[in-house]
Amino acid sequence: MNKRNFLGGASIMVAVILFLSCSRTKQTNKMKPPIAEKVKKELTLHDDTRIDNYFWMRLTDEQKNAEEPDDQTKKVLDYLKAENAYKNAVMKHTEDFQQELYNEIVGRIKQDDESVPYLDNGYYYYTRYEEGNEYPLYCRKKGALEAEEEIMLNVNDLAEGYEYFHATGISVSPDNKLLAYGIDTISRRRYTIYFKNLETGELLDDQIPNTTGGPVWANDNETVFYTVKNLETLRSEWIKKHKLGIDPAGDKEVFHEADEEFSVGIGKSKSKKFLLIYSRQTLSSEVRFLDANNPDGEFCIIQPREKDLEYGINHYGDYFYIRTNKDGAKNFKLMKTPVDDPGMENWVDVIPHRDDVLLQSVEIFSDYLVLNERINGLLNLRIIPWDDSPEHYIDFGEETYTARISVNPEFDTKILRYGYSSLTTPYSTFDYNMETREKALMKEEEVLGGFDKNNYETKRLWATADDGTKVPISLVYRKPIDLDGTNPLLLSAYGSYGYSRDPYFSSDRLSLLDRGFVFAIAHIRGGSEMGRWWYEDGKLLKKKNTFTDFNYCAEYLIKTGYTSPDKLFAIGGSAGGLLMGAIVNMQPELYKGVVAAVPWVDVVTTMLDESIPLTTGEFDEWGDPKEKEYYDYILSYSPYDNVTAQKYPNMLVTTGLWDSQVQYWEPAKWVAKLRDKKTDDNRLLLHINMEAGHGGASGRFKRYKETALEYAFMLDLVK
Repeated sequence: MNKRNFLGGASIMVAVILFLSCSRTKQTNKMKPPIAEKVKKELTLHDDTRIDNYFWMRLTDEQKNAEEPDDQTKKVLDYLKAENAYKNAVMKHTEDFQQELYNEIVGRIKQDDESVPYLDNGYYYYTRYEEGNEYPLYCRKKGALEAEEEIMLNVNDLAEGYEYFHATGISVSPDNKLLAYGIDTISRRRYTIYFKNLETGELLDDQIPNTTGGPVWANDNETVFYTVKNLETLRSEWIKKHKLGIDPAGDKEVFHEADEEFSVGIGKSKSKKFLLIYSRQTLSSEVRFLDANNPDGEFCIIQPREKDLEYGINHYGDYFYIRTNKDGAKNFKLMKTPVDDPGMENWVDVIPHRDDVLLQSVEIFSDYLVLNERINGLLNLRIIPWDDSPEHYIDFGEETYTARISVNPEFDTKILRYGYSSLTTPYSTFDYNMETREKALMKEEEVLGGFDKNNYETKRLWATADDGTKVPISLVYRKPIDLDGTNPLLLSAYGSYGYSRDPYFSSDRLSLLDRGFVFAIAHIRGGSEMGRWWYEDGKLLKKKNTFTDFNYCAEYLIKTGYTSPDKLFAIGGSAGGLLMGAIVNMQPELYKGVVAAVPWVDVVTTMLDESIPLTTGEFDEWGDPKEKEYYDYILSYSPYDNVTAQKYPNMLVTTGLWDSQVQYWEPAKWVAKLRDKKTDDNRLLLHINMEAGHGGASGRFKRYKETALEYAFMLDLVK
């Protein structure tokens, strides 16, 4: 390729944005969008050639960070800025409305809020917020809730002067004297670890760059283990060990994950007795352990990795308890093995596999075993005494909800802390006495502005796919409702990696519900809502089930009168953004509008590029397109490759320049190609956050600016 032609003489063919009116009325044909230059690039594999006219939009981190950008960098950034300017122009008549929505959403948040404290190693730990501040304060009290507060970390002070700031991995040393934590100021998920003396308030000189931000203490109070990332692929690749006071440049490598399909991490058992190194990929895992009292010892392997063998470890007494899919246990089972001889030959069943129950996770106490099980799409908490007393499930009392085990650092307690939410119930923290079966509501998220859950109704519906599969839908609306097709409806889903989209409360969602919107979640295949088979039926060569399930849910909601095609909206992010791209290629006529957040849409090209973060670890999720069978199948649904000359719904696409999960150029290229191909005059807008990455803006308020934009986009279209 001719380099001069590729750079386009450092210019870009972007149409002039004509802003003709600032009125509150809709603007449809009065602005011209940016037109991205086409630079032909041929991509050939398996005797098939794809033409990518927008491949030039890719920049490296070095180019983005350069003090003096080169011509290509200027070209790309100019195009992204032009897209933002066009989006601002088209949406200008909604600016006051966006501000109204933002104020409304933020106005429901209790600003001087704090979490429910939990006891760990003699201290009560909690997080609190102060009025007007974006970031949390991490606090503790010694021995009693009435004790004097210690502010371990005020993130607001640290974040001053940064456009983006995220603190993570807050970890206190076993003697309670030192704090380790990770900081990311770019949104690339590369954290620098810092250390603070909690007795003096001094920041130690030790700083460890390019980590995942999750430091783990050995029991000697001076050794920390951490995970290092590959600078190019961002894969978690090494485990290293740091001694306080020693230059981190000389830190010893403890473990290197050489297999590019695996990522590595480190944690500590609840018992505090073992350090655990996890190596994982989609269908396989491997765990190593080390006595936390002997940080200079050698890690021992529990069971070497095998294809299709997944397992994770809990420790209690003389045994490791293992959640695993061993012996074909697709929905997982619980086994145990002696600590002193943990190989697979010694694994024995504790909770056997069940075809109709997915074992999600376990929590171990001195007198009880707690299982988080998914049954018929809903999460359940099962309490099993170790002494063979009768077991039981916690009764939640709602038709559709989500429940999860919360923070439970203590072994010797009869109290289980769990979290609960539904589409009408704000997130609630409960302490449950496993002996007396009494619940204590410790806190329900306070929603300001007169919220009354009795004004809303939630339902669980079932759509039918063309193969007869029943697909659950969770739905909420403000009462009353007429099933006459006049209701605007927002349909949401994810449907990948076995991740389940459970029905949960969102106070910002009230801004839609109170304006007549119905909100629904399609629990489509590719998640694990109905068990492991639900996931396996929506991946690899069955991935299209994810997309068709969503469209069948949309058709069902139309047929039953909840909405109509001129009132139906869809939303999804990341792999859910892939979903959005696929459904609009397949059945664009079903939707009035679509919001695709940080969408992964250029599937073939990304899965062929092993320098891109996430690629190598996901061949068992999507398939490896270097193999023709997978190439052909992925190519048949990849949103970018299947854009065609047809009408598309109104679309708002969002991304972040620093996205580490889905690179910004994928949605940018997709929008450019859609503009070139589509045959309608519907809105197509691209919003690029130039300071953020995959999770959007940092801070508890700032992030809602984008939410307000999304809501205004949809509400403006149904006025």
